[in-house]
Amino acid sequence: MNETPTSAESKSSTRTDNVAPETPPASEKVVVAGVHSRDAMRVGDLKTARRENRFLNAFLPNRIVSGATMKIIILVEALIVLAIWIASPFKVLPQPGEVLASLQKLWLTQGLGQDLAVSFGLNLQALAWATLIAMVLSYLTVIPVFRPLVAAISKGRFLSLAGFTLIFTLFTGGGHALKTSLLVFSVTVFYITSMASVIAAIPKSEFDHARTLRMSEWRVVWEVVILGTAEKAFEVLRQNAAIGWMMLTMVEGIVRGEGGIGTALLNVNKHFILAEVFAIQIVILLVGMFQDYFLGILRRVVCPYADLTLERK
Repeated sequence: MNETPTSAESKSSTRTDNVAPETPPASEKVVVAGVHSRDAMRVGDLKTARRENRFLNAFLPNRIVSGATMKIIILVEALIVLAIWIASPFKVLPQPGEVLASLQKLWLTQGLGQDLAVSFGLNLQALAWATLIAMVLSYLTVIPVFRPLVAAISKGRFLSLAGFTLIFTLFTGGGHALKTSLLVFSVTVFYITSMASVIAAIPKSEFDHARTLRMSEWRVVWEVVILGTAEKAFEVLRQNAAIGWMMLTMVEGIVRGEGGIGTALLNVNKHFILAEVFAIQIVILLVGMFQDYFLGILRRVVCPYADLTLERK
């Protein structure tokens, strides 16, 4: 006589058959060779190690640390640098309090704010001209006849401005135009080098994709070369904008009639007033960091697509 299973046994059997296999815990995941690098940074042994040894991850290669941990690292390192500065065995170096006092005196009584405004305007003007010239010449590298010219101009980054002061003076007549032209040359030769490399690194597949859409070659240049590298152009701009501040002291030292923060730095350095030298250098550093931050915001506003990620990961 065939026995039929009871309802309890049937339900038990059904539950057993429908149970999904258990997934291994997250700690058993491993990094699979060949996956995308960002995926490898988010899963696998790196993620496990971050949970188990958060402190040690800061001292190991290719590890992820949280934003809070990174802030702690920055704070500790800044305090270490400040302690080394205060306890420096070189007594000739000014202390932080002396630098702050000198900064207050320079700003309130010696016109440092006005000098900063003059230099900032000069730097912005030179950066605008350098960006225009460098971008046009870099985009012209898509035409073979212009490539040797652009390559020759980019080699100007090895030359010193000391040998070109007379030539630029003859062309510009001196004064503000001379300072601007010297600063434009200093930024342009580096800007062209970086931007031309960005354009040369565009994958052939992007050109082929545009051609499959039946675009003309000039339309391909507009869509792929110009629009396709816009976000990289902003990043190159951020990197090369700092060159203007680095060369500012030399340029304003050649033409001192308009003043400027570079002229002020040369004057206090000539008289070996180190507290004021440090104060002016700190001002230049802070303004340069603000400029870099602003260009980063401008990049995100103009090219928001550059930072897009997947909605589901």
